[in-house]
Amino acid sequence: MAFTKKKQLLLTAGAVLLGAFIISSCSSTNAPLETVPAVDLERYMGKWYEIASIPQRFTKGCQCTTANYELNTEEGYVEVYNSCLKEDKVSDVKGKAFPVEGSNNSKLKVQFFWPFKGDYWILELDPAYRYVMVGSPDRESLWFLSRTPTMDDATYARLEQLAKSKGFPVEQLQMTGQPCAG
Repeated sequence: MAFTKKKQLLLTAGAVLLGAFIISSCSSTNAPLETVPAVDLERYMGKWYEIASIPQRFTKGCQCTTANYELNTEEGYVEVYNSCLKEDKVSDVKGKAFPVEGSNNSKLKVQFFWPFKGDYWILELDPAYRYVMVGSPDRESLWFLSRTPTMDDATYARLEQLAKSKGFPVEQLQMTGQPCAG
């Protein structure tokens, strides 16, 4: 009988430890992700070149990747047009981005396929709107975008260091070729 109680106690303790391990490994160790204080959507509109990103399933193997944004003031959203060159063919998608209430336009929900929406958080933005770092709060998506097809090394290094400090896996960042620009 004592052997059974001891065995039961060991099994219970093991289950508690296993549960604690699973819970701790599932919880994020990153601090909440901060965005820029505010974004002027009118200034943000236009063409952006992807300089680097954590590749997503739908953009693997892409080059010449761009994003075009157009403000739809009547409907209160941003029209999104993303395109890239993949295996010598243009791959593109249209969507809508909806500003998140209370975020001063620094957080948007992007929808390419109804009813699914993804997070588009503006984490760093040049005061002159020349470059931007965009990511998702789960830190699985990250983009460095520029108004020009290139970005100087110092700016890139600063964004990479900032992304690392925010908990992004910067070792997964891949440069995006822009041989089609110009």
